[in-house]
Amino acid sequence: MKFWSSRLTLAIAAMAVFGLSASALFGQAGTPAKGKTAGEVFKNVTTSPLKGLTVDDFMGSMGVMAAALGFDCADCHTGAGTDKVVWEDDTNRKKMARRMTEMVAVINKTNFGGVPLVSCWTCHHGKDIPATTIALDNLYGPPNEEKDDIIAKDDTQPAATVILDKYIAALGGAQKLSTLKSFIATGTQGGYVQVKGGGQFQIFAQAPDKRTVRVTYKDAPDRGNQSRAFNGTIGWTTTPRALLGEYEVTGTELDGLHFDAELAFPGQIKEVLTDLRVGYPDTIDGKDVQVVQGHGPRGLLVTLYFDKQTGLLVREIRFGRTPIGRVPSQVDYSDYRAVDGIKFPFQYKFQWLDGRDTYQITDVKINVPIEESRFGKPSMGSAQ
Repeated sequence: MKFWSSRLTLAIAAMAVFGLSASALFGQAGTPAKGKTAGEVFKNVTTSPLKGLTVDDFMGSMGVMAAALGFDCADCHTGAGTDKVVWEDDTNRKKMARRMTEMVAVINKTNFGGVPLVSCWTCHHGKDIPATTIALDNLYGPPNEEKDDIIAKDDTQPAATVILDKYIAALGGAQKLSTLKSFIATGTQGGYVQVKGGGQFQIFAQAPDKRTVRVTYKDAPDRGNQSRAFNGTIGWTTTPRALLGEYEVTGTELDGLHFDAELAFPGQIKEVLTDLRVGYPDTIDGKDVQVVQGHGPRGLLVTLYFDKQTGLLVREIRFGRTPIGRVPSQVDYSDYRAVDGIKFPFQYKFQWLDGRDTYQITDVKINVPIEESRFGKPSMGSAQ
């Protein structure tokens, strides 16, 4: 019987062999960035590990809590989901959440130098009250296949640069990709919550690192528009009917927007990612994949999965940081088609802790002029 994950053991061993500290791999969490902190924006965010977070990292931490306990907003916030919500109401569950947050911070500070190795998910696994005893059917059943955030290095695999070179070649080759300076993609969007008529989206991208995704709902104009924008320095997000609606991101979500903007021009991927390592082979939807992990902007942890046969990217997972656990965002790519000799994924699915969207591209125009305003602060009511 194996009570510990063999891959977790390998990952820890890899840290020792390659001289990587825990903070280098996991990143320190909770460092305030520019702009107002969560404690300044929200009336009763008083917990010491959370009040100094940026607003986007704080919102990510709420997603970590909800996912770990199997909750939604209404389980802790009075009237959430209605027009009579009282976010600042001090419910008993919010008081308990503060205690648990402080407990997690103490555990990590005392035992792991402040690196968030213990999270809400560590104990709860989708349950309000954590299980305390293993079910014997699970003990003698299939092994736990939950993936570790930090991949174990597999020295028998091709080098990361070889895998990335194959990806670049599969897209059209380095020389061809170097000619891609901008593109506009249009298509249809569907969300986890169905909206009448669905969404229509545009992606605006300009090399080396500007990208905006805007979704409009023509048959449901009262819903408002959805967008994520990065202009090379500043990032914005707009989410219809959410707590904040529209705000500037300054924490690890900014790093995620930055990385996605850089990945839109994949010819530069070897310069964008650092500290590359290759993990053990895996499968996604029955296809063998090669796994590469590295760091993006400001140390953002990124894992990429490449189809072993075609070399094309099929999945990206990036991890934001909070004191109570990482915030995963996942993009699955498929239906690659050539546009003027460069392959684009015409279908992708974007998942995060508060939603899931699917995008089907119908048209891509490359090397077209794009107004700088496309990458600036979005307008919730704009139909552009």
